[in-house]
Amino acid sequence: MTYSYYPGCTLKTKAKDLDIYARRSAKALGIELEEIEEWQCCGGVYPLATDEIASKLSSVRALNEAKEKEQDLVTMCSACHHVIKRVNDDMANVEDIQTRANNYMELDTPYKGETKVYHFLEVLRDKVGFDKIKEKVVNPLKGRKIGAYYGCLLLRPSKVMGFDNAENPSIMEDFIRALGATPVVYPFRNECCGGYISLKEEKRTVEMVTKIVESAKGAEAEGLITACPLCLYNLNKNNSKADMPVYYFTELLAEALGVKEEVEA
Repeated sequence: MTYSYYPGCTLKTKAKDLDIYARRSAKALGIELEEIEEWQCCGGVYPLATDEIASKLSSVRALNEAKEKEQDLVTMCSACHHVIKRVNDDMANVEDIQTRANNYMELDTPYKGETKVYHFLEVLRDKVGFDKIKEKVVNPLKGRKIGAYYGCLLLRPSKVMGFDNAENPSIMEDFIRALGATPVVYPFRNECCGGYISLKEEKRTVEMVTKIVESAKGAEAEGLITACPLCLYNLNKNNSKADMPVYYFTELLAEALGVKEEVEA
């Protein structure tokens, strides 16, 4: 299985773990991630203004390159996935955005949302299969109680993202179970952590993080996993007691598959 891969900016700097463990795990599972050449920052936030075109062009470039290679596009970061998936939906369904973006790009063949976009978790679930991953596990994470922290970007808007049930998701719990650990379901696993307001409204952000962490602890979780660099940073920074470790989901996958090594900072 070969996919075009969009890593995004943060995975090259502060979130190297997310990227490197994903690549190692993908190789162990027979997945080839071909990094897109000369990709650009997705912007990190999907622009809601209907007349905003320029900030969507980096996503269109990545999507079109995957199209030209006749490959599906895989993302890893929740924010990148959110932006690219929504821009792709625009290019498929909003004629004005499609026309204006293609006019900017001056492509030989206009891009009209043909590329399929998958988060790596979706590839693991739908293309590899959690049962197959379970067979590949060499270091089962037995006895570990892990809570999935979805956050808001992977799940909403649900009709566009199509990732999982926005109110009662299960993909990450099934992932945890495939690695041999025990998934912990807790009430605030799909609530926003306040990452985008953490600088402006620090007190409010601490309250939001505390609610999430206390919710997970109340369900007896010993740690959390996430796919979002901003969520991981925010949960660690504003967890006042610092007694709930937060990991990238790819780190646990690499550990279970026996390919985890220390990542240089």
